[in-house]
Amino acid sequence: MTKELNEKDLENFKKKCDNIFSQIERDVVGQKEVVYGTVIAMIAGGNVLLEGVPGVGKTRLVRSLGRVFDLPFARIQFTPDLMPADVTGTNIIVKDDQGNSKFSFQPGPIFSSIILADEINRATPKTQSSLLEAMQEHTVTVMGVSRKLDDPFFVLATQNPIEQDGTYPLPEAQMDRFMFKLIVTYPNKTELKDIVNMTQKTMEETAEVACNAKELLEMREIAKTIPVANDVLDYAMDLVIATQPESEKPAKASVKYLRFGASPRAGQALITAAKVRALMCGRFNVSYDDLNTLAYPILRHRIKLNFEAITEHITTDDVIKMIIQELNPGSVDTNNEEDNKKIKKGLFRK
Repeated sequence: MTKELNEKDLENFKKKCDNIFSQIERDVVGQKEVVYGTVIAMIAGGNVLLEGVPGVGKTRLVRSLGRVFDLPFARIQFTPDLMPADVTGTNIIVKDDQGNSKFSFQPGPIFSSIILADEINRATPKTQSSLLEAMQEHTVTVMGVSRKLDDPFFVLATQNPIEQDGTYPLPEAQMDRFMFKLIVTYPNKTELKDIVNMTQKTMEETAEVACNAKELLEMREIAKTIPVANDVLDYAMDLVIATQPESEKPAKASVKYLRFGASPRAGQALITAAKVRALMCGRFNVSYDDLNTLAYPILRHRIKLNFEAITEHITTDDVIKMIIQELNPGSVDTNNEEDNKKIKKGLFRK
C-alpha cells in the first residue's frame, strides 16, 4: 500500500533539494535553469543532454553533481576512435592459479552511477549506440552476457552545437532516451566576473555531500506518489499528441513546421518530471504550470523541424511555445490554494 505524504514529508523533500542547490552553487556560477533541470532529471531517474559551446561549465557541473550526490563518477571523452568496448568493458584472457587460460570480464567506465559522456557527438554511431541499452534498461550486454548496472544510474552527455567538423549527430532513437535537453548559455557580465574570481582562488570543486544514493532513491519513490488530476494528465497527453503532424489532433504549428513529433516517452517524462517539480515547489499535486515549464527541455530534442521552419528561422522552442499557447488549458491559477485543491480532486474541466 502506498504511503500518503504529509506536510513533514513535503518539508523534508524541499529542504533536501534546497541543500542540493546551495552546494552546487558553490562550484557552479549562474546556469540556474540548467542546474534546476538536471537535479529534477536525476531525482526522476532520467538522462540529460547538455548542449553548449566549450567553456561554459558543462563538465564542471557534472563533476559537482557527483560530489553533491556522493555517487561514483566516470568521465568518458568521446572521440572518433573510441570503441564500444572502451565504454562497456570487454572480456580478457587471464591465467588462473593452475596456469589455465580463461576469460575474465573487465568492466568499463559505464559501471559507475554518474557517467559524463563528454562531447558525445564526436564518437561514431557504433560507439554512441553502446550507451543505448544502459540508458534505457540499466543493463550492459557483452558477448551475450547481460550485467545489471547499480541504481541510481545517469548518463549526462555534453555536445558542442557549433563545431560540426568530425562530429556524428545523435540518432533520434538515442535522443529520445534523454529525459531533458538543456541549453547551457553564456554567462552574463556579473556571472563571468564571479567565475573569474572563483577560479583565481582554486580550480577545485568545494561542494559537499548533500544527498547520498539511498536518499536519492527515497526521494524518487516519494515523487511517484504525487497525484495527477485526470484533466492535468489529459493536458499532458494532448501536449504530446499535438506535436505529431499526422495525429488526430495536431497543433497548427506542428502541421506547418514539424516533420515528426514526440514519442510516448515524452508523455512519460512529462508526468515523471512534473511530480518532482511539484514537490520542489511545495505542492502535493502536479499543475498545468509544471507541464508547460517542463515541455521545453522534454520536447525540444524529440521534435524535428521541416524545411519551412528552417527557412523562416523557427526554432523547436518557438514551435513548443506556439503549441502551448494553442492548447492553453484555461484560467486555472495554480498558485491559488483553492484551485490547487480542485485540481487535486480533478474538478477542473477545459
